[in-house]
Amino acid sequence: MTSAPASDQAPEPINWKRNLFVVWIGCFLTGAAFSLIMPFLPLYIEKLGVTGHESLNMWSGLVFSITFLFSAIASPFWGGLADRKGRKIMLLRSALGMAIVMALMGMANNIWQFLVLRALLGLLGGFVPNANALIATQIPRNKSGWALGTLSTGAVSGALIGPLVGGILADSYGLRPVFFITAAVLFTCFLMTLYLVREQFVPVNKKDMLNRKQVFASLKDPKLVLCLFITTMIIQVATGSIAPILTLYVRELAGNTQNLAFISGMIASVPGVAALLSAPRLGKLGDKIGPERILVAMLAISVLLLIPMAFVQSPLQLGILRFLLGATDGALLPAVQTLLIYNCTNQVAGRVFSYNQSFRDVGNVTGPLLGASVSAGYGFRAVFCVTACVVLFNACYSYWSLQRRPSQAMVE
Repeated sequence: MTSAPASDQAPEPINWKRNLFVVWIGCFLTGAAFSLIMPFLPLYIEKLGVTGHESLNMWSGLVFSITFLFSAIASPFWGGLADRKGRKIMLLRSALGMAIVMALMGMANNIWQFLVLRALLGLLGGFVPNANALIATQIPRNKSGWALGTLSTGAVSGALIGPLVGGILADSYGLRPVFFITAAVLFTCFLMTLYLVREQFVPVNKKDMLNRKQVFASLKDPKLVLCLFITTMIIQVATGSIAPILTLYVRELAGNTQNLAFISGMIASVPGVAALLSAPRLGKLGDKIGPERILVAMLAISVLLLIPMAFVQSPLQLGILRFLLGATDGALLPAVQTLLIYNCTNQVAGRVFSYNQSFRDVGNVTGPLLGASVSAGYGFRAVFCVTACVVLFNACYSYWSLQRRPSQAMVE
């Protein structure tokens, strides 16, 4: 097996810093584009002919989940292509493909067309994981935590501002024009990537590519990498399990209030704000003390924050706990990504990050299903207890797996 070329180790500092800035903006635009349509997605489904409370709920869940499902299926394929052709071309493919699909969504005439397009959006997506792979293979290893933590704030920032902007645009221009505006945002992302991102990449012949078995054989610790994939999935399960019941739980806590939507929106958003503030700082701390310590510590703190959420008596108490939870969550995925890049070569980084994205997408699908099932059988408060148990298992599993290899061995 050939070793990674020397040029992979330390590109010119100005190169990776500029690329980090540009792809951060790309992740911001992508995150905003995806979340722009979320506030009115059920309304658009209703506009396409779906009527009745149960049917509307079913179709809303289906069109939301199918994107993540097909993304999980497609990510390994795109990751292999990224390792063979380069990460920049995958960013261009993703941005342009999503722009075209978004524009077609604005022209959908029935729910089946819309469902197919949502699936296609998942197949053609992948801007954020490819951005992570591009930056991870260019930055000095001792700055991985800070850089990947900073990069993670791009998509978080976009996802936070997207619903607000989407709601304003929908009220001002109607539902369908928002899809065309979203397509324009994604096309802007395509143009920025095309002209501003630089990558020194030598294409690899298909016959010289490592197969999946060889990819895992090339890893420093394949069992640890698999543990990190599972950790990513459980992080998303824990995050998504609360989403279906949050507004209803807030209503139960607030009682009869006139501004339920505003309060729910604020409580839904505060974890993202906290993650935005904490991710770069905790990533930088992880570069000093080891990302595995940050990962286990933040998982343990998450458990301690989730349990009290089952016993809060007011929306304010819930909001404070969710803000603190967001601060811990902001460090989790960057810590996982840093550990992944410590344990793989640049030759296979695209596929490793794509496998991680597949596990993340599986968590995005199963998390809301878990939350809905538990709340239906045992009530809203039980969801937080079950989620805390899931995260506790993850913390113990991660601690056990990471204890087998000290930080310094992974950095070398």
